Amino acid sequence: HWGTYRVEAREGEVVALHPFEEDPDPSPIGQGYVGVLNGPDRITIPMVRKSWLEGGPGTGGHLRGQEDFVGVSWDEAERLVAKELRRVIDDYGNESIFAGSYGWASAGRFHHAQSQIHRFLNVVGGYTRSVNTYSFAAAEVVMPHILGHFMEMMPLQTSWQSICDNAELFVAFGGLAVKNAQISNGGTGNHLQAGFIKTAAKKGVRFVNISPRRADIDDDINADWLSVRPNSDVALMLALAHETIINDRVNHAFIDRYCVGFDRFAAYVTGASDGIAKNADWAATLTGLAADDIRSLAHDMAVKKTMISLSWSLTRQQHGEQPYWAGIALAAMLGQMGQPGLGIGFGYAAVNSVGNNVNILAHMALPQGHNPVESFIPVARVSDMLLNPGNSFDYDGGRYHYPDIDLIYWAGGNPFHHHQDINRMRRAWTKPDTIIVHDWCWNAAAKHADIVLPVTTMLERNDIGMMPRDPHIFDMPQIVAPHGLARDDYDILLSIAGHMGVADAFGEGRDTEAWLNWLWQGSRDRAAQQGVDLPSLAALREAGWHKIPDRPDERILQGDFFADPNAHPLLTPSGKIELYSETVAGFGYDECPGHAAWNEPTEWLGTASSPYPFHLLSNQPKTKLHSQLDQGEYSRAARINGHEPMEINPADAAALGLQDGDIVRVFNDRGACLAGVVVTDAIMPGVLMISTGAWYDPADPAVIGALCKHGNPNMLAPDLPTSRLAQGPGAHTCLVGLDRYDMAVTVTAHEPPAIIRHS
Repeated sequence: HWGTYRVEAREGEVVALHPFEEDPDPSPIGQGYVGVLNGPDRITIPMVRKSWLEGGPGTGGHLRGQEDFVGVSWDEAERLVAKELRRVIDDYGNESIFAGSYGWASAGRFHHAQSQIHRFLNVVGGYTRSVNTYSFAAAEVVMPHILGHFMEMMPLQTSWQSICDNAELFVAFGGLAVKNAQISNGGTGNHLQAGFIKTAAKKGVRFVNISPRRADIDDDINADWLSVRPNSDVALMLALAHETIINDRVNHAFIDRYCVGFDRFAAYVTGASDGIAKNADWAATLTGLAADDIRSLAHDMAVKKTMISLSWSLTRQQHGEQPYWAGIALAAMLGQMGQPGLGIGFGYAAVNSVGNNVNILAHMALPQGHNPVESFIPVARVSDMLLNPGNSFDYDGGRYHYPDIDLIYWAGGNPFHHHQDINRMRRAWTKPDTIIVHDWCWNAAAKHADIVLPVTTMLERNDIGMMPRDPHIFDMPQIVAPHGLARDDYDILLSIAGHMGVADAFGEGRDTEAWLNWLWQGSRDRAAQQGVDLPSLAALREAGWHKIPDRPDERILQGDFFADPNAHPLLTPSGKIELYSETVAGFGYDECPGHAAWNEPTEWLGTASSPYPFHLLSNQPKTKLHSQLDQGEYSRAARINGHEPMEINPADAAALGLQDGDIVRVFNDRGACLAGVVVTDAIMPGVLMISTGAWYDPADPAVIGALCKHGNPNMLAPDLPTSRLAQGPGAHTCLVGLDRYDMAVTVTAHEPPAIIRHS
């Protein structure tokens, strides 16, 4: 996911990764593979938690994360899994199996863990699934009511080249952190985001970074920094809209042709509907910005050729639906949407693919079949589901019920990384009778499982790198032999399917090579229908890679709609941009009144009385993808005495007597973690930043509530839904306290559990 490399191996070990020669800005994350494939945290044989093996399903759920594991043979492990699946299906039904398996897993078109496990479980009758993503769940749910299907929109953003050629002002709500652009779903052949941003700046595009963190835009483009309080972006957007209205800068011709509901939204902004004018003075008290700075920005956005950029991180807060709605409303009022390089965009620099002007091919993927089970949960409601079976929950206008989960089957992800309020999740994690995990290393998900099946990494198997949002296609040959008894997910599931009598349905008589040929030939046929010729699989393997021709024109987000809204309506109820949604208003959610609105968060720096004076943000790490390769040398080198770094403003550090390299305890009512101090004026006073991805490492594994020695900020983040509309994760709505920690501790996050070898 972080790029393409030529891998050097000697005597069965990876010794170096050399960047792909076509990549102008290669990511160093891949270097984390060196030394870890055969490392001490590698899972080498199938493992079963001791008391589960001795007492059977439901035994010792409270011991997960602290108990010894017993090594067993593959045949015994497969029979245990097959028997347990059959028991749960027969006794409770398939909806009692939860297979969220959320995570980025490994790159490669065939060996995609979630596709494999979901296909397998569909063959045996289905499972309870999760919907949406931790990255931008709120956007996924609210955007179809405003602008159209968000996931379909993501790869179709206005191209960076068009921005470079046409924009004068780039306003980045949530920043434009190029470190995030090391990553692209499925992989990338060349990293382009940093180059495009620098090119735009050299051409005179002025960047404005609206974020609590100056470092969310690189210093070398001299961006203006408006340091807003966390969670206050909507208040700023509404004030910008208010300035646009009262100064008669609204493009009414655009509004009339492309939008519905402006009058209702404008009545709210001006205060006609509720008596509160959302003006610059009102917003200044909420955002911490000077009112004149807000007025100045509103003027510049109206008179300049402007691109408004909304980061994905804006959605990961309480009321995370509202920043996207307010940003779209503001862009519509300015009337520049649909013009080359202008308007609005979502997720620039969030991943490398956003804004890349590539031909998007409909590559084949492993068919997952049909899931007959109707039960589902919003992705971030895992703990709610496990702790409250049978309870109802709202979601996008519907009311649903949490299923009673007896078995969790997880492959290709780490819930102890993604999910908030880890102590609450640990309590929830004790409830199911059985938890089965596929993984290659002893991360927290594996340590908190009952049955652990060791899998290969992408360097230990053959695959094809077909990235739908990147012009490159790569052969991904096996570099080294699988470590220990690790096997591919497909081979594992095919064997379990054999024990359950469904091997033919799952595998269709194909081995891995046959599936790779099937996927490639189907992709060649689809590409030909789009007028693109792909080589044979043999030719791809000989050459190593292939590049798809670039698009001849620069993409404009929803350009067809803006050219002719009648011929190309949006996928909204009205076919237009819905600044007021009758549908959402009809749901009756007071926090989502049918238009973009300000809702005060329950935890933020505007809270009058809180025992916790700091707002904690948890961004994406620079040295790894989420928690992947956390044990690698590149990630470990960024630690401070083994702890995840924490950014703090110099004024706050001085008040607490802290300096670079000190260790602190960060805490609130939900939990605590240790972190290493980094004093920097690149973050505003009152705000702390700890990147996600440090493997959960409790000081006492037997105690739910023990602090994390390593520095996982999800110990502190609330398990809080964005709203009843999307039920997305509200991780960035988080207040904490801070004190120095002088006790000596040893970080054990990357150490395996105690293992008893089966005789």
